[in-house]
Amino acid sequence: MHGQDARATSKVARGATALRGIWLTRGKDGRLTAYVACEDGLRRWTETRPGGPEWDAPSLVRVPELTHLSVTQNTEAYVHFAGRRERPSADGGVRVDIVHAIQYQTGRPLSAWNSLGNPHKEADVGSRFGAPVVLVRDSGEAHVFVRNGRGGMMVRRERADGKWRAWEDLRCTRIKDVPAVVALSTGCIEIFAATNKETLHWEQEKPGGGWGEVRRSPVVVRPGSLAVLETSEGRATYYWTDPEGGVVAYRAGGWTMPLGGAPGDGAHAAVRAVLEGLDCTVLAHRGADGTAVVGVGVTEDEANGLWWSDTGVPCRDTPALRHDAHGRVVMAVVGEDGALRVARQTDGPGLSFEEWRTL
Repeated sequence: MHGQDARATSKVARGATALRGIWLTRGKDGRLTAYVACEDGLRRWTETRPGGPEWDAPSLVRVPELTHLSVTQNTEAYVHFAGRRERPSADGGVRVDIVHAIQYQTGRPLSAWNSLGNPHKEADVGSRFGAPVVLVRDSGEAHVFVRNGRGGMMVRRERADGKWRAWEDLRCTRIKDVPAVVALSTGCIEIFAATNKETLHWEQEKPGGGWGEVRRSPVVVRPGSLAVLETSEGRATYYWTDPEGGVVAYRAGGWTMPLGGAPGDGAHAAVRAVLEGLDCTVLAHRGADGTAVVGVGVTEDEANGLWWSDTGVPCRDTPALRHDAHGRVVMAVVGEDGALRVARQTDGPGLSFEEWRTL
């Protein structure tokens, strides 16, 4: 899985606003944790027992001057955080670096934040260094992916001994947004990014290996809308909003497949779920009317369409989706009032949710 990014700018920099975003994780003990960006860092709620429905009172996790955050987990359920940190410099500009921390157990403090630096020497280029996406291979090495200050793609990988390799430059230009990345069950990683006129796709040649030649496709992605999900063994499906406003799905070497819907700004959350015996894909986004919208369809059977349902619940960012300890889909949103609301799948047919709970 890959982490989703809070797209905002820090109040630390002049004229900037606060970090935004919402994330759901599931610990090794089976309990879900919800993280919501706030003025002082992250508010964190944790289920009192696996499967809920009760949650502990929120605690505050302080984060260091971050403008963007990406969250993911490894096979041990450790939660990895990668953030873009922005601090004032002596000349009146900003200094940007990427920082990384780990939460090893549910509800416990994070490790110290470790700086992964910034590969740019020039201050003006370095200040444009982008938002990170973090993922962890099954073998345990964390990877961070960032659009660089000139519109290229940079990767930094952790070694097996816990030290980090140097930044790798994938030698491209004009990338406009946060990439979508996925660690496949084959052990390989894929990177998918968009420019104003096309998409760029890298497939790792072998687990832990190089990235091969970039594959280009002349399709246009609405900025900030990319998402990815492994939909069969070793195969990823990418989702985004097209310029006309509908959701599309895409697999490497194929064509874009329209899925309908009427999303607003922001990315799409995606999980797979077995519904009435069928392997289904569940998508969620903030709709054009500002409410959380859910779409369901049979996985890799886009030709038969998706069923879309507007929850009617206002949300200000992309919803978060996760399975609880009993395999039920849980959706979390942050309302325009800043409140966290959570809904859990019922035992009925198809995909339906219980009443929303405000935490």
